[in-house]
Amino acid sequence: MADTYAYLIHEPDWEPESHIAEAGGPEPAFAEHAAFAKAVAELGARIVGGAALDNSRHGGMVTPGRGERQVEDAVWTDGPFTDTTEVITGFYLVETEDPDLAKRIAALVPTGGRIEWRKVFPTGT
Repeated sequence: MADTYAYLIHEPDWEPESHIAEAGGPEPAFAEHAAFAKAVAELGARIVGGAALDNSRHGGMVTPGRGERQVEDAVWTDGPFTDTTEVITGFYLVETEDPDLAKRIAALVPTGGRIEWRKVFPTGT
């Protein structure tokens, strides 16, 4: 049975708009992600999900309140965050039966930073 691994791309925040060509399509810079998908398939694994995440200014962090006051007592923080130089700019979900292959795939994920990979815990949902 194949396990799913999440690959979190940690790198400096980016401006997604700068990667969209005037013709309305992705720049050739995204060709490295197409090459990654091909390499994963050639290794016998399968990409089952993934996405690029927009600039961190379009999100933030929250520490929920307790009990029935999860929203009312929440502590909200806008990004980007002064305590880090990197954010998660995207992710992939890949299925493979081999934990060693999962580790090798992590080194192939296109990035200008580093990759964190984790086995996804099966919750049955």
